[in-house]
Amino acid sequence: MTVRPPHHRRAARRLRTALAGATTGALLVGLAALPAHARGDAPGPLGTVAGAWGHARFEPGPCPRTADPTPGLDDARCGTLTVPEDRSRPTGQTIALAVAVVPAEAHRPAPDPIVWLAGGPGDDANSEIGMALAGGLNRDRDLIFMSQRGTYSADPALTCPNIDAFNARALNLVWGAPSTGVLHVEATRACRDRLTGLGADLGAYNSTESAADYADLRRALGIREWNVFGISYGTDLALLYQRLHPEGLRSVGIDGVLPPSLAGGAVTWKAAREGFDGIFAACAAQPACDSRYPDLKGTFERLVVELEAHPVTTEVTVPDRPDPVEVVLDGGVLVNWLTFASHLAAGVPRSLDELAHGDPRRIAEQWAGGKLAPQAMGRLSHGLAYGVFCSEWTPFETEADVLRAGREAFPSFPESVQAQAPGLAWLHDDCRAWDVPAAPDSVRDLTVSDIPTLVLSGGFDAQTAPSSGPYAARTLSRSTVVTVPYVAHVVFADSPCAQSVTRSFFDTPTAPDLACLACLEPPAFEIAP
Repeated sequence: MTVRPPHHRRAARRLRTALAGATTGALLVGLAALPAHARGDAPGPLGTVAGAWGHARFEPGPCPRTADPTPGLDDARCGTLTVPEDRSRPTGQTIALAVAVVPAEAHRPAPDPIVWLAGGPGDDANSEIGMALAGGLNRDRDLIFMSQRGTYSADPALTCPNIDAFNARALNLVWGAPSTGVLHVEATRACRDRLTGLGADLGAYNSTESAADYADLRRALGIREWNVFGISYGTDLALLYQRLHPEGLRSVGIDGVLPPSLAGGAVTWKAAREGFDGIFAACAAQPACDSRYPDLKGTFERLVVELEAHPVTTEVTVPDRPDPVEVVLDGGVLVNWLTFASHLAAGVPRSLDELAHGDPRRIAEQWAGGKLAPQAMGRLSHGLAYGVFCSEWTPFETEADVLRAGREAFPSFPESVQAQAPGLAWLHDDCRAWDVPAAPDSVRDLTVSDIPTLVLSGGFDAQTAPSSGPYAARTLSRSTVVTVPYVAHVVFADSPCAQSVTRSFFDTPTAPDLACLACLEPPAFEIAP
């Protein structure tokens, strides 16, 4: 557990840049009065009053479509924020972003709501309502969810089912083979061609435009002050938002931290090293686990080398699939499997041991299940994902940088594994096909701020690195840094303690209650007979 208390010095807020919407003047169109959360004489509660700011306008209306039944939407107050697709052409094409306001449980909620920034990039915030409610985030405050541009409940939705289908078909291909990379890029290019054929300006789907969307939403809803909570990629977006649009921000929470200055393949290798080592160390610290699975780290690294040289093919059954599925496990697959299996850490030692003794089925079932699950089909906005990756990440690191980071993190791995960062295989090739302009260098700037900020990381986080939280907090003078041990990426999703800390932070941003951290225990690892 790492806890750094907040600084209490009252430094002047820096880097206050002008709001994009404010360039047209402070035009409040259709706002006879502010909503009830901002002024007591307002005509209706938050989300029920039409309003505008500059070229953005909010209209109350139906709740957004979601791929699955979503708790909380039945009671939500919903509508649409319409904004320019490209703010450099404010009178050009517009896009519509779905908004849902989930009321607080409290009869008299606090006046400052919380806006939720989803991960990905490319996840839909309205599909994450259940996660927020399960953690009690709406106990005392209304919660605001808005689809980031291009995501599932936005219009247009820049999803790419053909890429998802390829990822499912590729289960029986060698992950790291150049021929697989060629097919992967072909799927990416086909998606790009389809989306541009629909008229989407792919260069407008990025973090800078998304941050301006949220700044416009706050003003269009008439909210004087709100709080931000971002998870995973949403932390990248939150830090950029905090730097570019600090006005009206009471506090910021970030969980599973990906600082804009680090985002890319190299930090993904660093994350894998830190998250994997957290699991291996926790097993070694438990006599039963250490005795049954000695040198788990060495076993894993040996298996990566062996599988990359001699991939293993097996057949497994997957829920809701009548026929067996053929799965090829090579070294790259094993690395990517463990990155996401960190959420199931208690079973990791047993799974690796079974593979080491010639039984790949458990790992193959989990790998195939993730690729074939309904949640993996047609829901991610690849248009936003590649918009971020290819304008804000790949222009600022080379393929050699990624390879170097892989070598530093895992020197025993073959180069074919080191060259493909976990979760980002063939990314530079994909981005050459996606072909969007690079963002200005300033997109990688550090966020320097004295807005109270909660910085959450998980000790088993193999996706964004536990060390990235303290790194981001170096320039956040009133930050509280917490590393929750024994939890993987996005601790709010899995840790009741993290949920409690987060709720207390929004109640008292300079002095959250961290007492529960002292009572956390490691998982009881599965011990095979």
